[in-house]
This record gives sequence, C-alpha cells and structure tokens, in this order.
Amino acid sequence: MTLDRRSFLKLVGAGAGAAGAAGLPMIGMAAEIMPKSGRRVVVIGGGYGGTIAAKYVRMLDKSIEVVMIERNKQFVSCPFSNFYIAGLTNDMNSLTIGYDKLTSNHGVKMVYAEVTGIDPAAKKVVTDQGTLDYDRLIVSPGIDFRTEEIEGYDAKTAEIFPHAWKAGAQSTLLRNQLQAMKDGGTVIISMPLTPYRCPPGPYERSCLIAHYLKTHKPKSKLILLDANPDVVSKKPLFTKAWSTYYKDNFQYIGGKKITKVDTGAKLVSVEGIEDFKGDVINLIPPQRAGDIAVKAGLVGDDKKWCPVDAVSFESTKHKGIHIIGDATALPSDGPPMPKSGYSANSQAKVCAMNVVNLLNGKETIEFSGINVCYSAISDHESVSIAQVFKLEGGKIKSSATAISPADFSLGKAEHAYGESWLKNILTEMST
Repeated sequence: MTLDRRSFLKLVGAGAGAAGAAGLPMIGMAAEIMPKSGRRVVVIGGGYGGTIAAKYVRMLDKSIEVVMIERNKQFVSCPFSNFYIAGLTNDMNSLTIGYDKLTSNHGVKMVYAEVTGIDPAAKKVVTDQGTLDYDRLIVSPGIDFRTEEIEGYDAKTAEIFPHAWKAGAQSTLLRNQLQAMKDGGTVIISMPLTPYRCPPGPYERSCLIAHYLKTHKPKSKLILLDANPDVVSKKPLFTKAWSTYYKDNFQYIGGKKITKVDTGAKLVSVEGIEDFKGDVINLIPPQRAGDIAVKAGLVGDDKKWCPVDAVSFESTKHKGIHIIGDATALPSDGPPMPKSGYSANSQAKVCAMNVVNLLNGKETIEFSGINVCYSAISDHESVSIAQVFKLEGGKIKSSATAISPADFSLGKAEHAYGESWLKNILTEMST
C-alpha cells in the first residue's frame, strides 16, 4: 500500500478532520512535538534494532539530533523469555530495560507515543502526540500477525491462546496457564511457516516447556505442531534433545498449518482436515512487518515484509526511510539473515553509520554482520549457531557457519555463554 496524501491525512485524526472541513490545512493542525533546527534522524521503535541505531547515530556524529519514538517506557526482551514461561526464572526484571541512559549518556531525545502515519514526501512522522520532522528516518517496527489467515481468530483469541511472541503480559499469561493446568493435561505449541521472528524460538520453547512438564507435571504431554514440513533451525540438535530428554512427554508433527481455531472448545484445526485439542494452546500466528510499516506503504508486493537496499538499509519503496530488524526483506543469496535480536543489532550499527555518512555527503559502507543464536534445550544446557554475513553482488550472503557439537559436550558452557550474551546485548542497549 502506498500512503498517498489523502490516506496520510486520514491518519492525523478526527480532530484535525473538523478543521480541514473548515478549510485549514489538516497536517498543520497536528501539533509539532519539537521544532527541528538542525539535521535530525528520527527512529521509530525502541527494540533490539531501533535502540542501537539511535545510540550509534549519536556516537558517530553528535551534531545530529536523534529522536526515538517508542510507545512503551520499558523494553522487555523476547530472547530468554522462554525461561520465564517455563518457570526456570521468576524474574522478568533481568529481561527489562529502560531508556533513561540513552538520553543522559548519549543525548537521544525520547518521545513516548504511538506512531500513526509517515509522510515520506513531507518527511514527517505523525503520532498520537503530534508530528516530528526528519531528515532521515530509521524504522524498526518489529512484527505483527497475519491473524486474518486463521478462521475464528479475533481480538480475544490471544487472551485464551496466547502467542507470547511479544514478551511481557503475554509471557506471564502463558506461564500462568501452564502452572494452572492439571497434571495429565496436553500443551500444544503451534508455530507458523517461515519467515517468522526467531527461527529456533518455538523449538527452544518446546524443550523448556517439556522440561517443566517432566519436572512438575509428569503425566502431561506436549505436542509441537509445525506448519513447516520439517524443523527449520538446528534440526539435528533439537531432534536429539527431544529424543534424549523428552521422548516420554513430547511429540513433534511437521506440516501442520493451523487454519481455524475454536477457543471455546480449545481446538485448533489443520487445513480443515484434523483437529487438535489442548488444555493450554500456545498459538503463534503467521507474521509480517509491524503495523506502521504496512500503513506507511513500506512493505513489498507480498504485503508482508519491507524490501530494503542491502548496503544502506534504505527502503526501496520510499527514499530517506531506512528499515532494520525483523521487518526487513533483505536481498539474499542463499539462506536469509535470520529475524533475530542479534541480526537487528548488527543491522542497526551498519545502518547508523550509513545514515550518518549520507547526511555528511560521504560514501556508504558495505554490510558485514554476525548472527549468534543460543537455544536452551534443558534447564542447564544450550546449543548455538553462529553465522557471518557479507555483501556480494548487492545481496547478503552467509560466508561462514558454526554449530554446536552434536553430542552436547559444550551444553553447560554454552548455557553460560547464552546468559552472558543476553547481559551484554541488553547492557549495550541501556547504557
């Protein structure tokens, strides 16, 4: 969808509409949040990508004003939230950071607001608090769900069949459902077709919930319904973990795309052929770029993901707008860069440098990045995959890959490495 001027003005709000009818320019009726006096970069989204992009633009050139727009006062990490869901930690604080030091240490100006529109021609962002002008815009919108593809899915479904794919209240809801379930119950995890946020995430979750059931509710079982025909990440490691640790209470079934739900009967239907009934159902819907990317016409012909230039991460739909993180559709040669927190972190740094270079009339630099992903397979063991990505012929290509030993000989060590990874990346975001 291309956001034309008429569509943009509709997003400004009903209050402006009355003024527009009286002949006043509606865009002018949305109050400017803060006047722009010099060069300004606006960042939408304070997650793994946006926070780092905002910080690094300021670190690279303090003459550039950076304003970050975020709807929440705190960020809760989805990575490692599976530990909380499965009862291996009772502390969500270790997954939660604020933005105070982003301002005090780096001079990033925070606006806590909901973004309702982007006008690429006027270089304006519209929020429910007013408008912001920009010279360059970085959008890190994360993901939203394609729930329209599931019959029976409505606004209340996620409160009964939680997705917990955005950490926080959903994580707590799924955790509470697991703890309240009687021993002998059935837990279902339904995961979507790729691409989706964090390829190994559902498989890790299945391991940790299976561990919880084995430890606390041994008569219960877990069924993992994978819409993909087979395991799409770390297959030899996860399949060995399932057969070694959870063979008595775990079942993996591939090629099971959920098309219909019945929250009253606690049923999910596969292709209209087969129903699965569960006491606790963790339904992770198919995904797309976050809502604002769709509203602003930043998604491609697939209406799902945002095509970007592989060097600068500039949108191929609208100049002056850069997109990073889970929402992107990077041109790739071979397996795509995973939609992960580490990927967003890597992309944010390259994007920040190129935004600064473009504002200063310098040449852009080519992308080189890393993705490292740790996945827990029990309460004390983890496995990992590490990939190095570089630019070749205008496309991102994986140039090297390393995966954990199949015998889990590094499992305990990698568990500690994973915890350090989380601490380090959240510290980088919050200091």
